[in-house]
Amino acid sequence: MNERSHDEAMIERISKAVRDVPGFPKPGIVFKDITPVLADPALLKGLIDTLAGRYASQRIDYVAGIESRGFILAAPVAAALAAGFVPIRKKGKLPREVYREEFQLEYGTDVIELHQDAFPAKSRVLLLDDVLATGGTAAAAIRLIERAGAQVAGVAFMIELGFLDGRSKLGGKDIHALIRY
Repeated sequence: MNERSHDEAMIERISKAVRDVPGFPKPGIVFKDITPVLADPALLKGLIDTLAGRYASQRIDYVAGIESRGFILAAPVAAALAAGFVPIRKKGKLPREVYREEFQLEYGTDVIELHQDAFPAKSRVLLLDDVLATGGTAAAAIRLIERAGAQVAGVAFMIELGFLDGRSKLGGKDIHALIRY
């Protein structure tokens, strides 16, 4: 089996393991539960390998993960790419001086923060999160990374909810999603 068909087969297996949870966190939302993928060692390894493989030939200095499920994916992808991991956290969770961005969610507003000294100037950063929905969180994270003086080399997601058109809010960045609904 060639590498491409192996990746496609793995993505199909991962997709089948994702569960829909209607009405969470509020009525009208269908939550994509990735915990079955995370609980299966072969799927988890395949997920990390597939995400990292896409960027293996690029120079990635850091992988930034968005709290909280983005952390689960970003840290092992960073390790696979021999890059550093940088957390983008919810308001009030980081101990030093931060940049802060408020943004709209599909069901409210939120604030994320990044240490002001998170990256050396001109670092190449892969932004990684579990789901691209309306794009508000990822767009805010991109603004934070750029305010910190780094370059967004790519934006990757395990899942993209294409019907919400979040991609359109990401300013023409190189976007990759393994699974698209």
